[in-house]
Amino acid sequence: MSYKRAKYCLAFLFLIVIIGVFAPILAPYNPNKLFYDALLQPPSKEHLLGTDAIGRDTLSRLIYGVRVTLSVSVFALGITFVAGTFIGLICAYIGGVVDNILMRIMDILLALPSIILALAIVAILGPSLTNAMLAVGIASIPGFARLIRGAALTIKSSGYVEASRSIGSSHSWILRRQFLPNVTGVLIVYTTLFIGVAILDTAALSFIGLGAQPPTSEWGTMLSEGKDYLYEAWWLATFPGLAITAVVFSVNFLGDALRDVFDPKSKG
Repeated sequence: MSYKRAKYCLAFLFLIVIIGVFAPILAPYNPNKLFYDALLQPPSKEHLLGTDAIGRDTLSRLIYGVRVTLSVSVFALGITFVAGTFIGLICAYIGGVVDNILMRIMDILLALPSIILALAIVAILGPSLTNAMLAVGIASIPGFARLIRGAALTIKSSGYVEASRSIGSSHSWILRRQFLPNVTGVLIVYTTLFIGVAILDTAALSFIGLGAQPPTSEWGTMLSEGKDYLYEAWWLATFPGLAITAVVFSVNFLGDALRDVFDPKSKG
């Protein structure tokens, strides 16, 4: 059942990517175009998802928001993936003082929730979408590094690694050809799940004004703008909220299915 559900989620996420790539073609209007004769207009034939307080088409802004969501995922994931994998592999392979120092630093950072750490980083760098993506990527490095280190430690004690060392293989060769391929399953599963975390954290930062700044079409920003009109204009917060929920749930379901593939013992 999980595989069937994962197929639907993968198809949905592929559709989201297509919408983001072809947003200028699919969006009925420019996301920042103002319709002064249609302020806070409910969903209608002209504006399928209604308009906001200054007359911008909600559907167009929602479609363009996909681009921001994809940018967030790729940018933050790249930071976490590269730095977390490097730290985790180095700590597991070298061990000793290097492992103790780096892991104690990771433990200190893990004591704070990722969103709190991201808030601190954005407060230092200043509110912007780029800084929010950077903060989300950095805040997720400790958990990623610890996960990769745990997986790499089991590989370090294996016979083929000891054999490679005994014949004089270089450290870089062992890391690239023996460690990295054997943690690929963990990397794929965790990076998939991280996409949902990145989207939620970035939306949260934008919601409180520390992420994307108006008039950027970002789902968290749209939620923030719509919270003041929950009664008279329910569509402003409802549709961005549904979009965030659908994408995050799809990514998590896909991650669960991938975990079953790469770790059959986790089934059931």
